Amino acid sequence: MKATTVRARMEPALKKEVETILSTLGLTASETIHLLYHQIKLRKGLPFVVEIPNSTTVKALRDGRAGRGVKKFKTRRELFDDLGL
Repeated sequence: MKATTVRARMEPALKKEVETILSTLGLTASETIHLLYHQIKLRKGLPFVVEIPNSTTVKALRDGRAGRGVKKFKTRRELFDDLGL
């Protein structure tokens, strides 16, 4: 039985962007928070690593977002061939 409320204040733009992503996944913000709480309970901690990325990781993320060094494939077969699989 759901009998309590969790409230959080955040930037409106962040809320809108995340809720759009969640909607694509078929989830509401409430359902996502419920899932997160269950995972925290099961794992006895956060279900993901929280750390500040090092400079190499930051560069890789920036390059990937900018499309630098990113390979694109039209089919899975092309990807597998490129990987030698």
